Amino acid sequence: MNSNVQSLKAFLGQAARVALVEVAATKGSTPRERGAFMLVSASSIFGTIGGGQLEYMAIDKARQMLGGRTPSRSATNEARIEVDEVCATLDVPLGPEIGQCCGGRVEVLIRPVHAALEQELIRKAEAEEAHLPHVYLFGGGHVGQALAASLALLPIHAVVVETRADALEGMPETVETRLTPMPEAVVREAPAGSAFAILTHDHALDFLIVAEALKRNDAAYVGMIGSKTKKATFRNWFLKSADGSEAEFNHLVSPIGGNAVKDKRPQVIAALAAAEIMTALVSHAAEAPGSSTPEKAMAG
Repeated sequence: MNSNVQSLKAFLGQAARVALVEVAATKGSTPRERGAFMLVSASSIFGTIGGGQLEYMAIDKARQMLGGRTPSRSATNEARIEVDEVCATLDVPLGPEIGQCCGGRVEVLIRPVHAALEQELIRKAEAEEAHLPHVYLFGGGHVGQALAASLALLPIHAVVVETRADALEGMPETVETRLTPMPEAVVREAPAGSAFAILTHDHALDFLIVAEALKRNDAAYVGMIGSKTKKATFRNWFLKSADGSEAEFNHLVSPIGGNAVKDKRPQVIAALAAAEIMTALVSHAAEAPGSSTPEKAMAG
């Protein structure tokens, strides 16, 4: 499994010199929040501060610094640039002068990455990765493969659980895979606030996993692929044979991805389900006691 921390270490290890470009302050509507950052080397970048002209300007100034040129001081309608001995600060209004219409203002700090700062960035990335919400995907069939590919792009810890070894082949590098004869046991071990998407090759197995997930009152999301008939069949079994309650059943999302879009192609279902899961995770994080901004909690 390849992680964001590993990618960060690889970037830092391959570049001779690197500059840190960080959003130091924001005002009004801006592409990214305070603390968002990117790394810039002579030939590549890692991360983003929101794209557009703001990012292009920051990359240009960072590469001037890396090339031994001091970014020129200026005070124009586009941006104000202040330079000291070790860093540069861009104060940029996001208006028509630079071709952006956010309407806010961003202060960007640019500084070279030395050994101590490199270790600080790695420690921060490790801490963030340790607190990423977990999404458990049960089933590696056509929809499972497509959903895993969608989840691999998100700031989450995705785990694909299967009883069949061949169904785990070809999964994205950033997705963890688990082969087990008892997938329902994985539900019991999952951390609080996890999301569970169930779409195995066997309806009876789906029912066992869903029942286990619904018994957890700390799950952010429990979703099952299927039809209205499958959901009704599960409800009857859950209430009569699995000692389930109506309140627990009401937490089930089925079919996953909703039914507003009448398209059953795996890639479409996966895109809709990924958005649905991410929305549930953000909502759950916001409702958690003592939570901070959920977007920051799940920042990659």
